[in-house]
Amino acid sequence: MPLFKRKPFDLAKPPEDLEPSDLVYQVRFTKEIFRDYQEYLNRINLYRQRVWMCKSTGKSNLTYEEAMVMEKNAIQKVQQLPNDLVAPALRIIQFSMLSLRDLADLVTKKLQKDLFVGAELYGKKDDGLYPCRVLKIVENGVGKMQYEVALLGENKKITENAILHGEDLVWKKTPFNRKILKSFIRESTCRSIPWVLHEKLAQKHGISTDLPEELRSKFFLQGGQLVNRTKKRKNENRNNVGEANGESGKSKRNKGETGKPDASKEENNQPEDEPVKYPIDDLLVKPGPDDPLFTDRPSPSRDFNVPMDCIGDLLMVWDFCSSFSRVLNLWPFSLEDFENAICHKDSNLVLIVETHSALLRILIKDDGEYSLALQNKKRKSKISLITWTEYVCDFLEMINVTELCSCMTTIKRGHYGLLDANAKLGILRELVCHALETDLIRGKLDDLIEQRRALGATVRGEALEYARKKREEKEQLKGESNGLEVKENSMESTGSNPHMAENGEENGDMVEEVISSRQSNAFVNSRKQLNGQSKRGEKQKLDPKVEAENITNSNEKEAQKQLTGEKKEDQEKKSKEKREQRKEYFKREMEKRSIRTNPLGKDRDYNRYWWFRRDGRIFVESSDSKQWGYYCAKEEVDALMSSLNPKGERERALQQQLEKFYPRISLELQKRSKDLAQKIALEEAVLRRSTRVRAPPRENPANAFLKYVNKWKED
Repeated sequence: MPLFKRKPFDLAKPPEDLEPSDLVYQVRFTKEIFRDYQEYLNRINLYRQRVWMCKSTGKSNLTYEEAMVMEKNAIQKVQQLPNDLVAPALRIIQFSMLSLRDLADLVTKKLQKDLFVGAELYGKKDDGLYPCRVLKIVENGVGKMQYEVALLGENKKITENAILHGEDLVWKKTPFNRKILKSFIRESTCRSIPWVLHEKLAQKHGISTDLPEELRSKFFLQGGQLVNRTKKRKNENRNNVGEANGESGKSKRNKGETGKPDASKEENNQPEDEPVKYPIDDLLVKPGPDDPLFTDRPSPSRDFNVPMDCIGDLLMVWDFCSSFSRVLNLWPFSLEDFENAICHKDSNLVLIVETHSALLRILIKDDGEYSLALQNKKRKSKISLITWTEYVCDFLEMINVTELCSCMTTIKRGHYGLLDANAKLGILRELVCHALETDLIRGKLDDLIEQRRALGATVRGEALEYARKKREEKEQLKGESNGLEVKENSMESTGSNPHMAENGEENGDMVEEVISSRQSNAFVNSRKQLNGQSKRGEKQKLDPKVEAENITNSNEKEAQKQLTGEKKEDQEKKSKEKREQRKEYFKREMEKRSIRTNPLGKDRDYNRYWWFRRDGRIFVESSDSKQWGYYCAKEEVDALMSSLNPKGERERALQQQLEKFYPRISLELQKRSKDLAQKIALEEAVLRRSTRVRAPPRENPANAFLKYVNKWKED
């Protein structure tokens, strides 16, 4: 079985008292059964994580299913090992202290000398090598092994038999390799270094399980398990020290103010609970004393114009039309305008007509089933304000959905506006689903994916280039610092004064003369005298002008260093700003090439939160998709974020996403609040006017959808 963090993992036991009629959840590849869906989901998520290791190959960073498949394939390869070689290999493995690699090499080396019946190799005969197969092992009286072999011709046909010595037989290809042997060793043993075979496997092949003499001083057998004597002593000592410290700590804690031990704590000597590692599943999170003050979660607004059960279709159709507006040649419109248009009773509303026409044109251009249906009916490819309902009816006939086909009579009579919102959004939903399957939309998606990949490659390339430059600068600074140290050491050894260097040269000449006179003591004394004279000479020769020049030079150097440091700081600051600008640019470009809209996350009750960049509001979808709501104010979003508990997995992820997009969300919501305030002010201004000067209905901001014009309409 696959290993979890290098340790065996026990599968869940089947539930007790399970009836045949009970509904359960079963994991496909482990056959585990769960009654609770959440337990099943947690186990599936654990199996999908890359924390598993294949026991046979030792490869890690796998999912459970990948590790299981790899283990199965490895076992199949191990079973191909010839049966005659299994027992000799197991004898080499038992109680070996070598590493896995060295042990596999040793087994390979030794088994190559052991030939068995059926082995195919090359035999030396008459100064040539011929393919052959071992038929029989013959022992001669001398103690050397001889082998009766069959020489093979074409198509492995036996040409003749011969008896050859072992040194005359050469492997053309060994029946095993190091990889297979490693898997064989792992499968055959229950522990490593020393490698110990499974008890049943050792008994099957007649291999001794008694510990060798050389290992008895370090290990001993206890309950069928090999135990390390040194580790056991260390654990016992550690436990004894821990018990002693625990008793002293308990005695101190159990003493009250009077100095007497607390009897209640002695009686209830329960082990302390292990600290919980967060985040955990949200439903398992319990309030703690260190928790911050969570605010009450605000109730989302639910004042939709369309019925609650079709909000999902409304958002899906609008998001698709907004995302692919260029491909559809459809001028973008707001979600509120779209919602109002769906609820309006006008049968030829421009926004609705243009939306249907744009989707139908995509289907016509695809030359698919819908295009063929139009050709059979000899319809023109141009859709107009008068004929658009005919094309809609043709589409409904093609898909043949019972609920929607019942609307065809009303549409043909010219009363599309009288359909309820569910029917209108149902037709648009089907149009969007079919449009997604067209080559035009799929081609656009492929282009977006390629562009996103190219942007990602550019980002990675720039990051690698920046890291390379930083590494080079670091190495350069390190080299300069090493050079300065060498220079300082050389200056200390020779002296920093130029006069000292000159005297040093003179001293060198004199040293040669002294050495030639073979008087070492005199040389040492003369050396000391000369050095003393040179130092006194330096002090006398130092001029005030020279000292002033030295001071000015040092001041100039310090000022130059300061200027270079400031320039370097400015350059680093500018490069940092440039990098930030590039990051923001890449983020914007990635968002422009968005492929689909994903939810921000879920809360503890599995409610999904959606944010659409073109609307600004945060929509809340219940876990069963039957209830919808939205937050439209910055204060509501702040309250929502303050109510999330980061100890839970889902709410932590949701909080991180909200924090990531918070600046943009708050900006969009503030803009929306301003627009809403302006609309309310305009509506109030319209209401205050008299009936004689009242503006027509189309000038009312709430009826802005009536003035929609498709500026990207095809001619």
